Amino acid sequence: MTKHLQNIQTRWQAIKMALQFIAPYRRQVIYSLMALFFTAAITLSIGQGIRLLIDQGFATQSKDLLSQYVVIFLLLVIALAVGTFTRYYWVTWLGERVIADIRRKVFNHLIHLHPGFFEENRSLEIQSRLTADMTLLQTMIGSSISFALRNFIMMLGGIIWLFITNAKLTALVIICVPLVVIPILVYGRRVRHLSRQSQDKIAAVGAYVGEVLGQIKTVQAYNHQSIDQHQFHDQVEEAFTVAKQRTTQRALLITIVILLVLGAVGLMLWVGGMDVIEGRISAGELAAFVFYSVIVGSAVASISEVIGELQRAAGAAERTMELLQAPNLIQSPENLHPFPKVFGNIAIEQLCFAYPSRPDTLAINELTLNIRAGETLALVGPSGAGKSTLFDLLLRFFDSQSGYIKLEGIDIRNLDIFALRRCFALVSQNPVLFHGTISDNLRYARPDASDAEMETAANAAYAHEFICKLPQGYQTPLGDSGMGLSGGQKQRLAIARALLADAPILLLDEATSALDAQSEYWVQQALQQLMRNRTTLVIAHRLATVQSADWIAVLDHGRLEALGTHTELLQSSPLYARLAALQLQPQ
Repeated sequence: MTKHLQNIQTRWQAIKMALQFIAPYRRQVIYSLMALFFTAAITLSIGQGIRLLIDQGFATQSKDLLSQYVVIFLLLVIALAVGTFTRYYWVTWLGERVIADIRRKVFNHLIHLHPGFFEENRSLEIQSRLTADMTLLQTMIGSSISFALRNFIMMLGGIIWLFITNAKLTALVIICVPLVVIPILVYGRRVRHLSRQSQDKIAAVGAYVGEVLGQIKTVQAYNHQSIDQHQFHDQVEEAFTVAKQRTTQRALLITIVILLVLGAVGLMLWVGGMDVIEGRISAGELAAFVFYSVIVGSAVASISEVIGELQRAAGAAERTMELLQAPNLIQSPENLHPFPKVFGNIAIEQLCFAYPSRPDTLAINELTLNIRAGETLALVGPSGAGKSTLFDLLLRFFDSQSGYIKLEGIDIRNLDIFALRRCFALVSQNPVLFHGTISDNLRYARPDASDAEMETAANAAYAHEFICKLPQGYQTPLGDSGMGLSGGQKQRLAIARALLADAPILLLDEATSALDAQSEYWVQQALQQLMRNRTTLVIAHRLATVQSADWIAVLDHGRLEALGTHTELLQSSPLYARLAALQLQPQ
């Protein structure tokens, strides 16, 4: 019972969310409702036109009256067509506009969420919610709600005209209404539950496709196609099974409604036909009554069908609301400390951190380090020692469980997060490039950089020469993740981007790992110029690249194992000496 109440509460919250997005467009909603009421009134008036056409036109054998009522009937049809066009335009406009607003708000929320959220939730499944679920919501706002409301008005108007036309026959209709509503309530709950399951399965299918196609080279290199085909087949079949159950429930609902509604119409035709034969009602009144009966029956059947669509859309709204309500755990504090002039002094004191997905395993364990402005600190150690994690904490992608990091003597958690991240230029081990031109990628950190500044940075990173050899130079479009460039070229573009950022602190995560020997030499020269008078933290697996660092910190399982220069550590740190022996001495 508690779970059911929670589901109802969640559903109402989703409806309130949708209404909040519709509220700014009250004028368009009014236009839609006016057109909707107009078309409903015209449709209901057609029934009276049919009655007059039969009783006053056919029955009287008058050509003038027949012509007059046919003209009236055609005018009603024209008015209906104009009203339908107006209703369709504004309802569709409203759906497209609201969904665009929802998409934008969801994306704006997601792009500021802390990286830990995406560690716990698959990015590709979130992407599916932004596409498939938004399509369902667009259908609901842009057509289903309007369609349901129109049919509800038609049902009420039809029942009123039924009473006016013939109260006895109307009683038969009233008896049948509960018989139709009860199946809607019973099956509607089942459809809603299955709709949510179906959307989850479809999202999982989309996420799996994106993951496999995004790593297609790895898939094909290991001949993994057959296994992926089998796993994808299983996921598709699971989605199909749930969809089949949902379809079965909806089909049963529609079948029952049709049987009950049309069965009632048949009964009314028999009773009404007897009344016409005995002269109690006219043929026109029976025709009008049958018309209104069909209107009411069709409206009830349509509502039952639309309810299924609305149930699916409600599931999509709930999933969208989950994204919008996801808390951002990493934010700027309410009471910001004035941002200091940054020279590059960093103090790390008793820092402890565990990733949310592995709360019992400390990735950083009581780490204490002091880096003075302008110094170069190299971080070395085996994989899993916590080197990259320290970069994540410096950039406040995560917050530590205890201890602190201070920039110029101020805890970074008390500083504006955007200003903090502008103090760092990051070059990762796997260079990240985006779909767009080379110019777009270089200007990623500084969109306002001039062409001359961009070319200067590319020259310093030894990227200008190969860029100029490309067909369109700096305007050459890149594929996803820089597809079409070599690993060394991607890395040099990433270094040029960091150069262009001109930040006081550099974070280099094995920044030259993808370069050949000649390119590495020249980029090292460029980095030495860049590192002058800047604080630099370098993650290096190859010790030959960090021997000239001011300090080398040896990390192991998140702890600081030793700190010193290359020469000092060879004597004082068994771990560093072992790493040096493996890498720097001939086998």
